Amino acid sequence: MEFGIVGLGRMGGNMARRLARQGHKIAVLNRSHEVAEALAAETGHIACPDYASLVNALAAPRVIWLMLPAGAATGAALDTLLPLLSPGDMIVDGANGHYVDDAPRAARCAVHGVEFVDAGVSGGVWGLDNGYCIMFGGSAAAAARLQPYMQALAPTPTTGWLHTGPVGSGHYTKMVHNGIEYAMMQAFAEGFALMKDKPGFNLDMAKIAELWQHGSVVRSWLLDLTADFLAKDQTLEAIEPFVSDSGEGRWTALASIEQGIPTPVMTLALMSRFDSQGRADYGNKMLAKMRQGFGGHAVKEG
Repeated sequence: MEFGIVGLGRMGGNMARRLARQGHKIAVLNRSHEVAEALAAETGHIACPDYASLVNALAAPRVIWLMLPAGAATGAALDTLLPLLSPGDMIVDGANGHYVDDAPRAARCAVHGVEFVDAGVSGGVWGLDNGYCIMFGGSAAAAARLQPYMQALAPTPTTGWLHTGPVGSGHYTKMVHNGIEYAMMQAFAEGFALMKDKPGFNLDMAKIAELWQHGSVVRSWLLDLTADFLAKDQTLEAIEPFVSDSGEGRWTALASIEQGIPTPVMTLALMSRFDSQGRADYGNKMLAKMRQGFGGHAVKEG
């Protein structure tokens, strides 16, 4: 046993379960040890209470896959792990990390003789049954070493995983993937809003979503999910019009500026999320007052 996963949230926990289904026995660690123990009882994996126990449970050369929040949590894990690891070991950062952080982290790992791999993972809560789409950056030797695990986690041994290139390329590819995801979601949301608001037609949103799943050029898994929730509730009256953003949409917009590549659709989708979070409220109040100032137009007061 040479493989361990740190972080057993929605993604990490199900990745550990999928590896168990594929016959891999691994070590697992979670901030709440009870979660690790419950998963171990379910899968036959080994639950470890701390990083030292995780490292000791694995045979060298080890592969430790981090499924932690990007940023400080992943950085803290590296701080703790690196002194415990041996030359030849490997750390895989499976968080939605910013690709610009990967090269410095790889250099830091290299001082300890540890290889660093960045992995972008897509699949969400459906990955357990359907498999994950994994794009990862690192050396060719690292890719070869990770291949059995990628094949187990992916939808099939030959599809759904790709060694994208050097360190940083996996997270960069996933960043762009999420930017595209923002734009696709925004397009569906705007289109269905247009249809729902059209007077006189009384369009059935659920039936239209189901219709477009068959033969349409816009058919997609995203539309499948849309059809599922619209079949249960088309009004969405209980849902607040608030859409969070994870950070990858912001990084995609910044990358487009740095590279001088126009990405208006993805960037506007990000701006719409800011709008939903109330970030446009003050600006809209300013607009109302300016309009009142030059034209005497009425202002609606709350």
